[in-house]
Amino acid sequence: MTVVVEMEGVTKLFGQKRAVKNVSLKIVKGSAAALLGPNGAGKTTSIAMMLGLTHPTRGRVQLFGGDPSSPQQHVRLGVMLQGVSVPDRLSVLETINLFRGFYSHPLSLDRLLVASGLEGDARVMASKLSGGKMRRLQFALALAGDPEVLFLDEPTVGMDVTSRRKFWDELREFIAAGKTLLLTTHDLQEADMVADRVIVMNDGEIVADDAPERIKMEFAGRQISFVVQSDIDPQRFKMLPHVIEVKMAGRQITLRTTDSDTLLRTLILDQWDISDIQVTGGGLEDAFVRLTSEAGALI
Repeated sequence: MTVVVEMEGVTKLFGQKRAVKNVSLKIVKGSAAALLGPNGAGKTTSIAMMLGLTHPTRGRVQLFGGDPSSPQQHVRLGVMLQGVSVPDRLSVLETINLFRGFYSHPLSLDRLLVASGLEGDARVMASKLSGGKMRRLQFALALAGDPEVLFLDEPTVGMDVTSRRKFWDELREFIAAGKTLLLTTHDLQEADMVADRVIVMNDGEIVADDAPERIKMEFAGRQISFVVQSDIDPQRFKMLPHVIEVKMAGRQITLRTTDSDTLLRTLILDQWDISDIQVTGGGLEDAFVRLTSEAGALI
């Protein structure tokens, strides 16, 4: 497998503040990886080092096997970061064509307008776009050079539902073409939907790195939900075997458990006054919360 991005024993300090601590990872060609973590976890700093925008204090970072800051590497990338402005006094069409001119083999203007859903806004001044449409324009600019790899940082912020669906359709097409995606997002549903690998960072370190389904199975556990038929103190459920967490919404109780079979058997044999029992797997959000709030106990 071809390695696109590699970090080996990387630590990054800003004065006395440690942003990243001894991180090692590889992103291979054709994969779709989501880099997740709470604010301050080290995601943005890690991405900046991968792109050559900053350098590690210790360790090694490579992009396509070379220096991440090299212009020869950058022409193979598409990057969509937050807080990026566009040139003044240019229309959407002119802005896209400006960026197309930076590359020897760019995608066509029509293809980029369709990919971003901005066909009807081609003549609009780019600076006048709404927040959601500005993100769509930035997506078009990231695709302008027909990149081998896309780096996306919170890409759908401000987009409406229709725009988000179109965006993810385009991204699936990009991945299906054998290209590589590295995504950072706070929308865990989106990460679960598009990524074949999830990397979770907390306090500058990687606390999980695996396929989404495996992370959910290992860290989210399973859930048993049911409706209580009488006045039962929900605290009593915390005393049952293998219960990690108890959630209550009206008469609906949800128990997160490390062993759903044993817990379900206990509920039935002890004749708890419950009905409408459902057993489901925990979601990526449940796994994320456990990983980032209990990381010290899991590392």
